[in-house]
Amino acid sequence: MGVDPPPTPRELRTPRALLRQWREEDRGPFAELNADAEVMEHFPKTLTRAESDAFADRIVAGIADRGWGLWAVEITAKDVFAGFVGLNPVAFEAPFTPAVEIGWRIARSYWGQGIATEAASAVLGYAFGTLGLDEVVSFTSTGNLRSQRVMEKLGMRHDATDDFDHPGLSRGHHLSRHVLYRAAPSWAGH
Repeated sequence: MGVDPPPTPRELRTPRALLRQWREEDRGPFAELNADAEVMEHFPKTLTRAESDAFADRIVAGIADRGWGLWAVEITAKDVFAGFVGLNPVAFEAPFTPAVEIGWRIARSYWGQGIATEAASAVLGYAFGTLGLDEVVSFTSTGNLRSQRVMEKLGMRHDATDDFDHPGLSRGHHLSRHVLYRAAPSWAGH
């Protein structure tokens, strides 16, 4: 019995963005994004260059392994890296796991332009249409209203009974309480 070859990494296009595999030249702007206190406001801390590079390594490995993951977002009109949007298996145990999460992290200079929503919509279309997933989740700290608005624009649904304390944060940490949003093919219109 042979071993299946790894899947060919996919790319997705939207009117303004290319969701693609990561390039070496993405690491510098990704490190800047991860060191930006405003971008990382709803995460426990900013990342050092070494931590950012290690995170990029895990992202690249995930895409190589599955053919999909947290794609690098390139703004096509400018040929510039703007962050990531994509899918990732949830790596902790919770009442809603196992699950696949949709997530994003976009450079502040592209906030308010609908890039995250546009790219995430394409990702949901891929998740439901190509991968055939029954559900995709997204979660963030209760104070991250910007990301919650993206989730709502995507047609994701929130039920307060699904909210949870993130197991990666200590009880009582100001970011520990998280909201959970869910999307299914029939809800999101994909």
